[in-house]
Amino acid sequence: MTRWDASNIPDQTGRTFIVTGANSGLGAVAARALAGAGADVVLACRNVAKGEQVAADLGERATVRALDLADLSSVREFAESVDRVDVLINNAGVMAVPEGRTKDGFEMQIGTNHLGHFALTGLLLDKISDRVVTVSSGAHAIGRIDLDDLNWERRKYQRWAAYGQAKLANLMFAYELQRKLTAAGSGKISVAAHPGYAATELQSHTESLLDPLMSIGNRLFAQSAEMGALPELYAATVTPIEPGAFYGPTGLAGMRGYPGTSGSTKQSRDEAVARGLWELSEKLTGVTYSFS
Repeated sequence: MTRWDASNIPDQTGRTFIVTGANSGLGAVAARALAGAGADVVLACRNVAKGEQVAADLGERATVRALDLADLSSVREFAESVDRVDVLINNAGVMAVPEGRTKDGFEMQIGTNHLGHFALTGLLLDKISDRVVTVSSGAHAIGRIDLDDLNWERRKYQRWAAYGQAKLANLMFAYELQRKLTAAGSGKISVAAHPGYAATELQSHTESLLDPLMSIGNRLFAQSAEMGALPELYAATVTPIEPGAFYGPTGLAGMRGYPGTSGSTKQSRDEAVARGLWELSEKLTGVTYSFS
């Protein structure tokens, strides 16, 4: 495990993966690696044109479909277009963006990163044969789930606190999904992953003075997107895998290196808050999970 990389991905011939946000960054890297291992890959992208540019290099194994996680009608339309899938990789996300609202009125970061993926997973769960991989972040450690004001309607908006809440929500969702799958006696698996500090386009879209600073940080300190994608690729392809596990880089305090198991905060393991977040997410999205 200490030196696992994309060359170690088992043969994926005959398997289908959906990768959200596969038009750039970690998602594009993951899509290329999966197609290279023989998988059929659905690139689920808000920016279809950029997705098609990525897919052009992957050949007939790649399909591009429109998915805007900040619009629940788009999420439902996408889910209805899927007949079956082996693995769903909830990879897409926004980071530390200015205050904004999704089409459904959710705060942009919790709405896109968590609620959009929550709805997508619930709508696809009966069609998924193997597992769900949800990409979180080391920034979950700065997060706090505010069940009374999840969408920052009463609090003064703080972009990094909102990002931390969204990535903590991703991780708590992955853990709670596995608990519910286990309780239902399902053989499906939920796992989580994080990329460490990887150079992607996320760091240039905060629309703040941090953009040039993070660009410098990317060049000096960050690992490549190819390395950053390894934890989610490991979580998506290795068999057997530990249900409910969390994977990330194993070097430099989880910031760099090859993938392995990752620790998470005490808050991320709070089952009472996770249940509350789940119930609130079902209410906000209108998507109720079936574990039959």
